[in-house]
Amino acid sequence: MKDIVPLIKHVPARLAVLISGGGTTLQNLAEKCKSGHLPAQIAVAIASNTMAVEKAKEKNPDINVKLINRKDFNTPSEFSDVVFGVIRDSDIDLVCLAGFLCLLDIPDDFVGRILNIHPALLPAFGGKGMYGHHVHEAVLAHGCKVSGCTVHFADQTYDTGPIILQRSCPVHEDDTPEILAERVFTEECKAYPEAIKLICEGRVRITRHSCKIRV
Repeated sequence: MKDIVPLIKHVPARLAVLISGGGTTLQNLAEKCKSGHLPAQIAVAIASNTMAVEKAKEKNPDINVKLINRKDFNTPSEFSDVVFGVIRDSDIDLVCLAGFLCLLDIPDDFVGRILNIHPALLPAFGGKGMYGHHVHEAVLAHGCKVSGCTVHFADQTYDTGPIILQRSCPVHEDDTPEILAERVFTEECKAYPEAIKLICEGRVRITRHSCKIRV
């Protein structure tokens, strides 16, 4: 595999944010864009179900939100073709998965251009079925003393792409999954914008199965 340096064509960078749930990560990225912390704009949000559309429009009425319902397609390939059609039409630099629960078939022209954030320190507690409260329940069940979040490039399987950065937080003995989720999300709100900013600045290089960050 050749080294990949994600190229950003636009200033500010054009983002597509893909959602399946409450849209809290979308809201965080939108706020960072508006404040100038991120040299980016959200050109389109793509929701995989009607509930996600409603949540996104309620919190971010100025964002262009499109519904592409996963239930309308028989295979991940058919679904992915439509999703990436919208992304290409929107002239997107980076795709940000934000609680997006649908596996995508990533086309060659978007390898190294799709990010995901996972609410644990990968490679632990990743893979199919490891999302939302399931992750935090697993962390607590294993008696972990530290948790956190991971921003990584997405590939063709769940949670296995090259890691860009991670942030950690403590796990307390009296934590519930809900309390731990709040603490981890605080770190997510810092980690995702930081990773996107690094890419926009041209400081991230993918080499084999890892990322190198230029200081």
